[in-house]
Amino acid sequence: MLTRVKSAVANFMGGIMAGSSGSEHGGGGCGGSDLPLRFPYGRPEFLGLSQDEVECSADHIARPILILKETRRLPWATGYAEVINAGKSTHNEDQASCEVLTVKKKAGAITSTPNRNSAKRRSSLPNGEGLQLKENSESEGVSCHYWSLFDGHAGSGAAVVASRLLQHHITEQLQDIVEILKNSAVLPPTCLGEEPDHTPANSRTLTRAASLRGGVGAPGSPSTPPTRFFTEKKIPHECLVIGALESAFKEMDLQIERERSSYSISGGCTALIVICLLGKLYVANAGDSRAIIIRNGEIIPMSSEFTPETERQRLQYLVRVYDLSRYEHGADDVLILATDGLWDVLSNEEVAEAVTQFLPNCDPDDPHRYTLAAQDLVMRARGVLKDRGWRISNDRLGSGDDISVYVIPLIHGNKLS
Repeated sequence: MLTRVKSAVANFMGGIMAGSSGSEHGGGGCGGSDLPLRFPYGRPEFLGLSQDEVECSADHIARPILILKETRRLPWATGYAEVINAGKSTHNEDQASCEVLTVKKKAGAITSTPNRNSAKRRSSLPNGEGLQLKENSESEGVSCHYWSLFDGHAGSGAAVVASRLLQHHITEQLQDIVEILKNSAVLPPTCLGEEPDHTPANSRTLTRAASLRGGVGAPGSPSTPPTRFFTEKKIPHECLVIGALESAFKEMDLQIERERSSYSISGGCTALIVICLLGKLYVANAGDSRAIIIRNGEIIPMSSEFTPETERQRLQYLVRVYDLSRYEHGADDVLILATDGLWDVLSNEEVAEAVTQFLPNCDPDDPHRYTLAAQDLVMRARGVLKDRGWRISNDRLGSGDDISVYVIPLIHGNKLS
């Protein structure tokens, strides 16, 4: 299978190709390559590579697989592996980052003070809508784990910038809602939604609002305007987080475009991120990277892929949520994040089969087991170099693209329940 055309999602959020230059540092701004770089090129900081190792990793012939050396550099004993492309670009256009973020309310923000009745109503909400939050003092923030992958198109510049800055936009957006999220007694915001015209007028679940659609008349007369009804709808906490992530994506996109006039930021990039916040995983994807959960051998897709045809709908369908507290995960239950270099040649089923075969043969107490699993997936997708190019199982054509893979064990989510 030939590698998919990488211009499917050319900009950060998948829009128009930014800049006409395909060079690493020639992208899009006034003055082109004469502008300074926003950030220097490099590999993910958590790999801990020296400059010599970074240069060696760019060997397009040998294509060495880079793996995480020290497991303590990533939370949850997360595994990671990557490999450069077979020569389509000077640099590895994939980028990755992983951090523990602390979100505190913005200075000067007004804190809602719940009353006794609101606390009682909050505890009665169904489906754990209160997220089982613990009461925190006003000075405390909320911590969340953050994993991300970015796949650059027409250069690595935008991917490098996004890998350095997107988490800050996410933190900033979450600051606006952190007081609601961390205090289970605070009611979520309310919005009014209009009911359909056929809604019965005597329904007690509705609140009545006057309408001025037509002429006035006595109640019940033909000239009396039809009554309109509205329902009060509570905005779930999950939707607040989803909205914050969507806003962060948009702000990152705008910042990249704005800074092209001052810095050399080549190309665009896709973005796949996961945050673990208050016991739930939020997965946001803009582009053709992919996330799946493998739980007890079952495959659970956690992202949708975006092309120019679906780009208009990207903001409505960016995010999926997985409640870690609903399941007792085993040591072999994992979340896989990978760029399209993996998915171009391996299906969800092939990846799941590889993981479910590999992990049981590793010591459950070995902190490197998930990095070794990530390395195994990269090896399966890259293949080995033969006379007719890189080949994988059944003599199929291997991936000539950059490949980056996280293997995140979900068993650590049990501790968050």
